[in-house]
Amino acid sequence: MNKKIKERLNIKKGVGLVEVLVAVFIFTIILSSLILISNMYLSGAGDNLKLTQAAYLAEEGVEAVKVIRDNNWTNISDINLGQSYYLYFSTTSSTWQATTTVIYVDDFIRSFVLEEVKRNADGDISDFGDTDLKTKKLIVFVSWFGKTGETTKSLKTYITDIVGE
Repeated sequence: MNKKIKERLNIKKGVGLVEVLVAVFIFTIILSSLILISNMYLSGAGDNLKLTQAAYLAEEGVEAVKVIRDNNWTNISDINLGQSYYLYFSTTSSTWQATTTVIYVDDFIRSFVLEEVKRNADGDISDFGDTDLKTKKLIVFVSWFGKTGETTKSLKTYITDIVGE
């Protein structure tokens, strides 16, 4: 063989090695990207699970306070306005109770606060007017610790004395 043919064969061998290195590099980038994307997906899925659980706990909290109200309006009217209370289900009385002791539900803390409600001259809820003793503003809070610190979600509604005179 002459010298030119041998040089061409050596160049082809060198090009083949470069092609393999480029292919390995591209494969490594694609694999790393897939791993990163799957980690981000799993992280987001965990966050969404916590948000869903918190939403259900908040709804359950509203219903629990309604049960407390239905048992006797004084259970609601005697609660200190603006103070945090926690909910627990009493197995001895088979009903919901309010306490000032922090209660954990799995990894969550659920609390509620009652605020006074005022009504204007037309009887509509307003920031000004006469205090409505038969209606309270209910705010249920659900808090938990995540990767970025404490997260709190709240649900606001009104409850009223439906049995009162």
